[in-house]
Amino acid sequence: MKTLKVYEEAWPLHSPFVISRGARSEACVVVVEIEEEGIKGVGECTPYPRYGETPASVMAQIMALGPEIEQGMTREALQAALPPGAARNAVDCALWDLAARQQEMPLAHLAGATLPQSLITAQTVVIGEPEQMAASAQALCAAGARLLKVKLDDRLISERMIAIRAAAPEATLIVDANESWHVEGLAARCQLLADLGVAMLEQPLPAGEDAALANFIHPLPICADESCHTRASLSELKGRYEMVNIKLDKTGGLTEALALANEAQEQGFALMLGCMLCTSRAIGAALPLVPEVSFADLDGPTWLAVDVSPALQFRAGTLYL
Repeated sequence: MKTLKVYEEAWPLHSPFVISRGARSEACVVVVEIEEEGIKGVGECTPYPRYGETPASVMAQIMALGPEIEQGMTREALQAALPPGAARNAVDCALWDLAARQQEMPLAHLAGATLPQSLITAQTVVIGEPEQMAASAQALCAAGARLLKVKLDDRLISERMIAIRAAAPEATLIVDANESWHVEGLAARCQLLADLGVAMLEQPLPAGEDAALANFIHPLPICADESCHTRASLSELKGRYEMVNIKLDKTGGLTEALALANEAQEQGFALMLGCMLCTSRAIGAALPLVPEVSFADLDGPTWLAVDVSPALQFRAGTLYL
């Protein structure tokens, strides 16, 4: 018999996290603990308003399954019992963590992955005036960051990007518009990014408007984020995107994330591994995917004023494993 514990945590950020949808000053997460015979597995999720989630709704979803979880629900049964999303993610990752601890092996080994000793992760440049964003990029690069993820909305695109590229001439840049752009003008913006040596553009158009990308000739790879949740998303993305961003809070846990990664690669998509604002617990759960991805964007914990203990080791855009 297992015991289930579910609770909410709020982790203040050291500075505001600003994207096209607004600003955040704290990371609100839901934590699941599943204990069996003195061994405890822990999972974490970040409820996301974009997908209609709140901490209360996520906790209610999990608690409704409480009796089944305590009676030994498997990860396979969980996939059918909850839809993809934050609630399933926290439970799925807690079950993975519990199994790894019971078998006394690292999670990556249990999932069949071999991790590198270190990993370059994107460091995020949040939305601000061009000079603010350029100063942020310059400071990150001066500290040692090599991969920058630039958040943009629908204004000052060229001013911001030209300033950032001038401030960080050697950095690899990826751009995330978080669904804030429109079809009109998209070709010119893609060309601007390509001319500035940007390596990839993430989710320029709102999810649901992907048809505009069919037969759209673009000079840099485009990655699906909000448009890609699970394997069921892939059929709509073929011929429109070159890459998919896998996040455990979208897939509903590591189980579906591993399956999505496998099927996406078989269909010719490159992979990106992303995260929400979260603690090191959530990043640790996603690590088995690391060997397969072209870009890792796992800097969520680096925005926290204080991380969970024990924390993963982040230094200047590198995650030490």
